[in-house]
Amino acid sequence: MTFDPERVTTVTFDSYSTLVDVDAAENALADRVADPEPVSRLWRARSLEYTFVANQIDAYQPFYEMNRDALQYALDVHDADISQAERDEILVVYHELDVFDDVRDGIEQLRDDGYACYVVSNGNPAMLSSMVQHADIEDLLEDTISADEIRTFKPDAELYRHAAARTGTPIDEIAHVTAGWFDVMGAQHAGMQGVRVDRQATPWEPFDGDPDLTIDSLQELAIALSE
Repeated sequence: MTFDPERVTTVTFDSYSTLVDVDAAENALADRVADPEPVSRLWRARSLEYTFVANQIDAYQPFYEMNRDALQYALDVHDADISQAERDEILVVYHELDVFDDVRDGIEQLRDDGYACYVVSNGNPAMLSSMVQHADIEDLLEDTISADEIRTFKPDAELYRHAAARTGTPIDEIAHVTAGWFDVMGAQHAGMQGVRVDRQATPWEPFDGDPDLTIDSLQELAIALSE
């Protein structure tokens, strides 16, 4: 794919792993399980897998509940016997995840350059509200758009089309920025340009083409759009 900056009028961002660091959730497990890393990784993987399956079998529930079920599964697999109160305390970390260092300056630059900026996320509205407040980017965004509005998760094309309608932007004028490989593909399939944020220099998935653009920071997107 070839990125076309002249087409872009609106930029949408994924939330988790793109603006805020879900790996920070491991810290919430550290005082409660013997080996938090594998529990955290399975928790994140299952929460996404549950959304993929839910799309196919009409089993939607808000992402916070998906995340709760995924956490319980990860704890069960690793024989971590903790109370429901402790589990709820772990889940709360999703309201206050660490923001990546490049996020505020990058979005501010894009906004100053004239691009309308939105978040498009699987997260339900309460999660997104707390996320943008904790990340200190509420003043830079036009709005947040949740999968909960249409009860369909990424990478279903309907969510990206819904986002385009909510932003009032033709879908081919949107650049969708995300760290999620499936989210890049979903956005491209729906008609957006897919911008992959790769802060850790990881390999791309070996099927179904390439992202329109790969960046290692949001500032790099601002530069690409100015070219």
